[in-house]
Amino acid sequence: MKEIVITEKEAGQTFHKFLLRVLPAAGSGFLYKMLRKKNITLNGAKADGSERLQSGDSVKIFFSDDTLLKFMGTGRKDVSELKKLSGTVEVLYEDEAILILNKPSGILSQKSRADDISMNEEMIAYLIKSGFLSEEDLKIFRPSICNRLDRNTSGILLCGKSIYGMNLIGNALRERTVHKYYRCLVFGHIKEPCRISGYLTKDERSNRVSVTSQETPDSLRIETEYTPLRRFFLKNNPGCEIPVSYLEVLLLTGRSHQIRAHLSSIGHPLLGDFKYGKKDLNLMLKREYGITDQMLHAYRIEGTGLPTVTAPVPENFLTLLEG
Repeated sequence: MKEIVITEKEAGQTFHKFLLRVLPAAGSGFLYKMLRKKNITLNGAKADGSERLQSGDSVKIFFSDDTLLKFMGTGRKDVSELKKLSGTVEVLYEDEAILILNKPSGILSQKSRADDISMNEEMIAYLIKSGFLSEEDLKIFRPSICNRLDRNTSGILLCGKSIYGMNLIGNALRERTVHKYYRCLVFGHIKEPCRISGYLTKDERSNRVSVTSQETPDSLRIETEYTPLRRFFLKNNPGCEIPVSYLEVLLLTGRSHQIRAHLSSIGHPLLGDFKYGKKDLNLMLKREYGITDQMLHAYRIEGTGLPTVTAPVPENFLTLLEG
């Protein structure tokens, strides 16, 4: 028999969802069967799985050790592997429920393959090293990053340290009570603020999106608002200057590659964006300025439900802005 006492980290979720986290290899139908047979109890009594867990609740699982280990699964990196990671992250804000990080370009927000190392793993390693998480904690709950940035986009990542924190962030994003502002560098001079709309369609096989002015099958409506902060020229060959605009972008709808594809569709692709941008000019940027990633940075969040936080722009932005 294994007893788990619910802490503030796990409180707030339904009993059934908690069991799916603790016993991911068991399956939903099997767990309901075990609840009916009282092989799993809540506070010593029969439960149906819909109960909302509170700190201090007692969960008892009447399985043999071998059965328990089998249903807990082995797919996740164990604590010893996580401890090998540096856990070096740039913390912008932290309290008992949430953690806000500044993600560098070049690393995934969350892993796409089992052997990937992403910001999610580095975030968990940081929480282990700081003493917030223990080995026992990780058997029943894993903190998680709640928003995603492309591998080559830098900036703000929102992380839930507890179920309450994950729900807090999830609700704010779903209800759009928090505004997400980005900074980017685009080709061409933009003189006036503007709100643009369109329809975005994603090709899953190529991981590429297209933007049209009219709705098409499987398309999603998008809205993007931008404000020019500065206009300048980059020098290429003698006598050749490339117009560039520094923008602040408010993401009104959050779709895959939205900012990159939407700005490209109006003739202002991001610097360094080989997927939606200008290959010849991007090759020049790579050669002359060492720019290898799209110049897009999740800069600020503000609104209700979450703190206002700003992530300083990275060095590659400053190189171009100050050059």
